[in-house]
Amino acid sequence: MTGDLSPIDKAKFVAARRAADIVQDGMRVGLGTGSTAAWMVRRLGERVQQEGLRIKAVPTSTRTAQLARELGIEVVSLDQAGWLDLTIDGADEFDGDLNLIKGGGGAHLQEKIVATASDQMIVIADAGKEVETLGAFPLPVEVIPFGWQTTRTLIQEALDTMDVLGTSAALRMNGQAPFVTDEGNHILDLHLQRIGNARQLALVLNQVPGVVENGLFIDICDRVVIGHGDGRVELRDINDGTIELDQAVEAGENLFSDLAD
Repeated sequence: MTGDLSPIDKAKFVAARRAADIVQDGMRVGLGTGSTAAWMVRRLGERVQQEGLRIKAVPTSTRTAQLARELGIEVVSLDQAGWLDLTIDGADEFDGDLNLIKGGGGAHLQEKIVATASDQMIVIADAGKEVETLGAFPLPVEVIPFGWQTTRTLIQEALDTMDVLGTSAALRMNGQAPFVTDEGNHILDLHLQRIGNARQLALVLNQVPGVVENGLFIDICDRVVIGHGDGRVELRDINDGTIELDQAVEAGENLFSDLAD
C-alpha cells in the first residue's frame, strides 16, 4: 500500500492520523471536508470500531456526513451538539500566523461556522500548503445566486482598493452548470496572487451585498499538524508557540495496512 501512494498523499495521511489521535473519548468534534479531512474521518472511524471511541461528530458537508455514518461515527447537528471541543479540518493555504485560505472543496461556510463554535481548531495539511503570504490559491467567496454578476462587479471594485496583485473573479463551475454549495449558493474564486492584508480583506468582502462568507480564516486556527512525505509530522501551536516533531513510523513499517481495503 505504501508504494501506491504519492509523497503528498502519504503526508496527508500521517498528518490526518496524528490529529485524529488527539481526539478523546466523549468529545464533540467538528469534521472538516476535503481529501486530507477524509483521511482523518477514516482514522476516527477506525478508532470507533477498534477502540470503542465514543464521540459526537458535526460534519461540515453532506459528503463528510455520509462518510462518517458509513464508518460508524455518531453524527449530530451543530444545534444538537451545542459547543464543540475540537474541529479538525484541512486548508488550501496557511501562513506563519496560522491564517488560512479554505473553500477549495466548496464547504467553507459550514466549515467556518463549525470551527468558530469550537474550543480549538486543528488544521491538517501537507507541507506544501504552507506559504509566506496567502493568495496564490484562489480565494473562494460564497455568494447568493440572485444578482451574482452584480455581486462580482462590486467585489472587483472593492479589490481595486485592496493590497492584492490580481482582481479577477471567476464563477466556479460544475461541468456546464454553476457549482452549488450545500446551502444552495454559488462560489466566486478570486485570483488575487498575493493578499497583503488578509484581515482587512476578509472584513471588506463580507460587507459586499450578496456575499455570504469568504474563505479567509483569520485568528481561528489554534494548531496545525503538518505531514511530510517521509512520514515525519510537525505540530505547531500558535497559542503557546511550541513546535513538536514526531517520526510517524519506524523504517519499514507499513503505514497504510489498516487502509488497504
